[in-house]
Amino acid sequence: MDFIFPGSEGLRIEYFGHLFDNTSECYKMFWFQVIVEKILAGRTSATFGEIIDEMIADAWYMVAEYHLNLGPRDNLEFAVNRLVEISGFKASEDKAVLLGYIRDCRDPEVLRYKKILTDNVPYRLQAPFLDLKTNDWNVGKRQLIDRINAYGGLIYKFGLLDGLNTGIYFDEEWSRYILRNQVIVKGWLKYNLVEYLQRRNPNVPGVIDKLCPPKERDLADIQKYWKLIMTVSPVVEIYGGGELTEEDISIDHFVPWSYVANDEIWNLHPTTKSINSAKSNFLPRWDAYFGKLSGLEYMSYQLMWEHDRIRKEFEKVKKKHLNSPVVEGRLYAPGLDREEFGGRLSEIVLPVYQSARSAGFREWEYSF
Repeated sequence: MDFIFPGSEGLRIEYFGHLFDNTSECYKMFWFQVIVEKILAGRTSATFGEIIDEMIADAWYMVAEYHLNLGPRDNLEFAVNRLVEISGFKASEDKAVLLGYIRDCRDPEVLRYKKILTDNVPYRLQAPFLDLKTNDWNVGKRQLIDRINAYGGLIYKFGLLDGLNTGIYFDEEWSRYILRNQVIVKGWLKYNLVEYLQRRNPNVPGVIDKLCPPKERDLADIQKYWKLIMTVSPVVEIYGGGELTEEDISIDHFVPWSYVANDEIWNLHPTTKSINSAKSNFLPRWDAYFGKLSGLEYMSYQLMWEHDRIRKEFEKVKKKHLNSPVVEGRLYAPGLDREEFGGRLSEIVLPVYQSARSAGFREWEYSF
């Protein structure tokens, strides 16, 4: 399935969407998932060892709790199973504790699995960007690194070969692109991983719910924010058109949480409990509802700049629910008119919405 990635001058986006083509093992997805998280954390480089340790931690819950099959004779799966055996950790063990143990573990079997995991994926992931023939890959690792590093426009390049201490260095332009489009990139990653795992585990229902320990989503602060707005102005629900009350307010993700897996404020709006339940994991029909969403969000934007107490509450919730300085600068700058605000909101939401549609999320319209 083709995903829609925003263009970017100077980057070969057409190759980016093919990183996981012809994937017979899960390693590429886990490897790239860690790279994305490192970039989002502000890192400019990482070692093979750091990435492999994070891959093992990311695969821990799905293997330890649900015994998902990651592939034929999968060394990532073997590494998790071996560590479960020798550590005695539970499936839902805290990730920081896991990483510390995995990093310090000197078990020969675990070290062997780690080494095997570095044999191909660090080099093969970027194959779509390279015009290497089959024989070009069949050389020593040092020579292969030199060949790959000679190419421009790559997501990362390699330092000197040094086993698990080998470093990779993230390209600045690609890092900015991933940061700017993180919701789409993470959604695409999740879609590919779920699709792969479901194919490998055809008799396991609901693979998407088995990737990591369940988290309780606490949107009480967002609800409090909208209740404060309701004390200043009536708030009309976008699906049914009724005025909301404090007793019957629920916070909805316009693009479903099961796709975006975050609680960004620009994707959250108030509705009723019954309508939120009816909407479930569907996508609201864009032509029917985005204009209403934009109008509601613009009203809250205006009140935020007009009333100090609403702005103070906004400052509190944005610390948790607004994680992109780029979005904050564009969408919540003072002095935007209705049309300009709506255009900027559409630029943020529409690419995520389109990617969710590409991933198979069905459109929905409320019926009274």
